[in-house]
Amino acid sequence: MTEGNFVDYVKIHASSGNGGKGSAHLHREKYITKGGPDGGDGGRGGHVIVRGNKNLWTLVGFKFKRHFKAGHAGHGSKNRSSGADGEDVYMDVPLGTVFKNSETNEVLFEITEDGEEKILLEGGMGGRGNWHFKTATNRTPRYAQPGVKGQEIDVILELKVLADVGLVGFPNAGKSTLLAAITSAKPKIADYEFTTLKPNLGIVKQRDFQSFVMADIPGIIEGAAEGKGLGHYFLRHIERNAMLLFLIPADSNDISKEYEILLDELRRYNPELLDKARLVAISKSDMLDKELMDEMKIELDKDFSDVPYMFISSVSQLGIQELKDRLWDMLNS
Repeated sequence: MTEGNFVDYVKIHASSGNGGKGSAHLHREKYITKGGPDGGDGGRGGHVIVRGNKNLWTLVGFKFKRHFKAGHAGHGSKNRSSGADGEDVYMDVPLGTVFKNSETNEVLFEITEDGEEKILLEGGMGGRGNWHFKTATNRTPRYAQPGVKGQEIDVILELKVLADVGLVGFPNAGKSTLLAAITSAKPKIADYEFTTLKPNLGIVKQRDFQSFVMADIPGIIEGAAEGKGLGHYFLRHIERNAMLLFLIPADSNDISKEYEILLDELRRYNPELLDKARLVAISKSDMLDKELMDEMKIELDKDFSDVPYMFISSVSQLGIQELKDRLWDMLNS
């Protein structure tokens, strides 16, 4: 998937159908001079229904179609005939899509399962025909109920990527390189910061024909929780990852400090993110010799006493299989 096709934030307008009018018809038939009221009910207006689709990964379809309008219902007629219901409109969205009211920013609901359906707007109720209002003292009512009008709403759709493992790190930490090395994904890779502007997903093939999904999240910088850099744009995607893989390059000035900065940004954005399982990978370790790596382990054992860490290199494949095994074990523990 190219960056241009990945859309995770759109605003749409939806409107449900009007309910049909009830009929005030009076029965007329040969040899029956006073048949009485027989007006039928109006139909129900069409709903606007949201449906989860596991085959979708982006909201790009809503980039070109932003108005969704359900059908109006038919009116009631004679012989107590009800009007036809309005046609429902279905909106297929990827899993992890959050619907918000654009005026109040209130979260309406979230779609997380394939085939899950939620009614965004209900159609207007049909009016009742005059035969409902017949009584002993009012045997020929000449009135019926009008149908209820449909509703309208402006909605924000926000996609939060669903993945098993989310890659977290500063720009140029080697996240895209790792994703390209262990999956078939082809993210943009370059020697400058913020090459990743949209999340990239890849499927990691594991032993015995098993697999899990990894997401390359755009790089974090200090102050991201306040909107610096790409700000909340990437942080919301981390919320839907089962576990977090922190990537810190081996040539960093202070590995433990970088980890604490990343952790603090997540804490300030949403403290619940710290409840996820975490693993630290020291990337670009092919530039280290064994002696230097042993020295670093002495310090890292002290700094990362509460979180596991390992050395990897996407270029030389150092520790890559061990990383996949560790991630698989943590996901299934």
